[in-house]
Parts: sequence; C-alpha cells; structure tokens
Amino acid sequence: MKVLLAASEAVPFIKTGGLADVMGALPAKLRREGVETALVIPKYSRVAERFGSQMETVWEGTVDLAWRRQYVGVEKIVLDGVPVFFIDNEYYFKRDGLYGFYDDGERFAYFCRALLAMLPHIGFRPDVIHSNDWHTGLVGVYLKEDFQKDPFYQGMKSLFTVHNMKYQGIFSPEVVEDVLGLSRSLFDSGRIENNGCVNYLKAGMEYADAVNTVSPSYAEEIQYPYFGEGLDGYVRLCRGKITGILNGMDEKAYDPAEDPRIPYGYTDKDVFIRKPLDKEALQKELGLPVNRRIPVFAMISRLVEAKGLDLLTCIMDEMLQEDVQLVIVGTGDKAYEQALTALAARYPDKVSVNILFSEDLAHRVYAGADFFLMPSRYEACGLSQMIAMRYGAVPIVRETGGLKDTVHAYEAWNGQGNGFTFANYNAGDMCHVICEAIDLYHDNKGAYAMLQQRGMTADFSWTRSAQEYRNIYESICR
Repeated sequence: MKVLLAASEAVPFIKTGGLADVMGALPAKLRREGVETALVIPKYSRVAERFGSQMETVWEGTVDLAWRRQYVGVEKIVLDGVPVFFIDNEYYFKRDGLYGFYDDGERFAYFCRALLAMLPHIGFRPDVIHSNDWHTGLVGVYLKEDFQKDPFYQGMKSLFTVHNMKYQGIFSPEVVEDVLGLSRSLFDSGRIENNGCVNYLKAGMEYADAVNTVSPSYAEEIQYPYFGEGLDGYVRLCRGKITGILNGMDEKAYDPAEDPRIPYGYTDKDVFIRKPLDKEALQKELGLPVNRRIPVFAMISRLVEAKGLDLLTCIMDEMLQEDVQLVIVGTGDKAYEQALTALAARYPDKVSVNILFSEDLAHRVYAGADFFLMPSRYEACGLSQMIAMRYGAVPIVRETGGLKDTVHAYEAWNGQGNGFTFANYNAGDMCHVICEAIDLYHDNKGAYAMLQQRGMTADFSWTRSAQEYRNIYESICR
C-alpha cells in the first residue's frame, strides 16, 4: 500500500507546532509497519535556505487555479527512507513566515491542486492521500470534483486528520469561483460552507473517506459546542466516519538515558539517584536555591489562555505560599508574560520565568522537574505530558483531549494512576490537586516513586499509532 501524507509543515524542515512533529515521525514509522509512504509540504523560504542544496528537481509544470495558471516546481529529498516532495512556487511561498498572509486561502488552494497535479510525474501513485488540517482541506474536494475525471486518479482514497479544531481556514464566499475555481453549488449545498463562509476544515472532513483526530477523547469532545468551534453540529452528523488516534512521541529524541542536552542521564532503574542531580543543576542554572527536597513544578508552553494560563495566574500567589519552586518556559500573550515576570520579581527564590523558547532548556527542565503542569482548556493530543512522564516528572493536567487519554488520576486507596488530574476548568480545583501532589511528594515517597516509574515505562511510541493508521488506510481501500 502507498500513502502520500500532505501537510503544511514537518520536522526537520519547518515547524511552528505539533503538526510538524507528527509529520516528521509518522511517515518513517509507517514504513516500518509495511506502508510505503511519501510526504509533501510547501518549499518555504526557510526550507530552501536550509535544505535547497540537497534537493533534486523532479518535475516542472503548471496548474490552473480558477483563471490563474501558475508555475509548479517539485523537488525531492529522501529522509529515513521516505521521499519528501516540496512544492516550489516563490510567489506563494517565498515569504517571511508560513501563515497569516492576506492570500492564505489562495496559497493553500494552490498547494492542494499542485500536489495532485504532480502525482503522474513523481513515480509515486498513492492508494491513499492523507491530508492534515485546514491547509490541505481542499485536497479531497479537488480530487473528487476534478482530478478523478482522469483515470490515473480513479480509486484514490483520502484520510483527513484534524489536529486542532480551532484553526479552520475560513474565507469569504467570493473565493469559491474566483480563487478556488469550484462550482458555486458546492458552497450553496453546504459541502464547503459553514456559517456563511468557505470553510477548508469542513471541506476536508466532508470529502474524506475517513476522518480522525489526534486522540480518542478529542474525537468525542468536538461533537459538543465548547470544543467544536462552530462545527459541532456537522461533526455530530458525520461522527460515524470519525475516529481518534493518539499521537506518539519520538522516543529517541526524548530519552533521558541518552539525552545530550541534560547534565546527568538516567533510566527508570536509577532515576531516584540521578534525576536529583539534574534537579540541582537546573536550580543552580536558574538561580534558585539548590535543595533537592523542595518540589519543582514546571510548565513549558505557549503562554496563552487555551493552555490554562488564566488558571495559573489566578492561583500562583496561593500556590507559592507552599515550600515549592516554579519554573516556566515559553512565550505568548504579553499580559501573561508580564504577570509571570512580575511573579518572579515577587518570589525570586521560588520562581524562574523564562520568556523564550529553547529546546535545550526545555530538556533540562523536563529532567529537573518533579511535577509538570498542563491545565489546558482544550488539548487535542498534547506531547509535553508524554515527554514529562518519560523524564520522570509527574504530570498535573486537566482532563481534556489527549491529556485525559494519557494521564490517569492517582487513587490513594488502590495505588492506581500515573499523575494528578482535575475535570472542571476551575482554578480552585487545580489548586486542590497541586496541594495533593505536594502532600504526596513529602509524605509518601513510595507512591511518588511509583508514579515516576509508571510514567517512564509507559508506551507512548509511534508504533501503536502507526498500526492504527495502517488499519484505517486498509479499511477505506477495501
């Protein structure tokens, strides 16, 4: 079976979020599961600067987009056995940044048509095109409304993955004929329309043979208004073709035993001896009192409301009345950045706030933290809680999306669980479970150590996820 994965970003080429991590790991893992994969992304300026010299030109041609006829260049790199194709058009992609331009609707409509147009010329005819998020939402539309008139495309199936329901690719109705080159009837019938606008995410779901989200709980949650972002009614109508597949994590990149970014490597066998050394090194690096008996709480996140920053800022003064330390790494809304910076100024011996993103520092924080905070309002899957557990930092999360699927509340009466959770999006509930975690850390070292062990030995690899994706591909090709 051959599968072409299509996305707007992928590591190591370009990254702004978790989608890139998935696209960087899943194609290679699928190959190991017997699926012949390839990947296609745009050739952005930053991609060209870093990897252009390694690319070979595969095809040059044109593609029609409504009344426009645009150049298409296709270049290729093979990475970990996976052919990676890059759609080259400097008019659309030679820019500073990936998203947020006035013509994003046109840019990604072009990308969708171009990746379909290249297929007869690249030596890779997929059985399934696996599209991801709104940027590739029109692939299924163009495939079924246009390209399948050509015998080469007949029989191709499509899977559409929703990584984040919040970002939908919403544009005015005028783009249907003038930009997309599609019949107005597709909009009037509601197939690519939602709330009076063209909606690329809905179009992707509507035209796909199967749809999935990146965790089972998120697949359920998006059927309700709080999580559905205006599409919950449509999701309920088509829930029969929607499943949830939990993302995996790169266990080689996040292995505390072999991590070159942390001072002292450790395994689940010697975590109790070696991890405290990383904790002391982190305290020293960040200017906090060096004391392994003080529990260190960490948060590595975008500093935005959706990640629970309003809950944290509500309880942080109360939390810091306890004998704890708090380490925060990330950037985001200025109001939260300022509030946290002020907190660090009030509690210089308890709080370290780092308004930046550093992969190196993030690894050292995972290695040095005792607890990891993720009080998200919503979290389609989440990766940080998996990484934290891999490094022996016990997670404290709100029960939503992938957090609910990966972190299960510690129950003192039977010893079950692998972390601390709270269900309601409520600062008081968050504060309560933090206090429970502090008490456990001080009063029940055995139970705390058990939670560390469970987190470090849990299977969050891509193997399980790749097997589930292979099953979907096979089911829609029958």
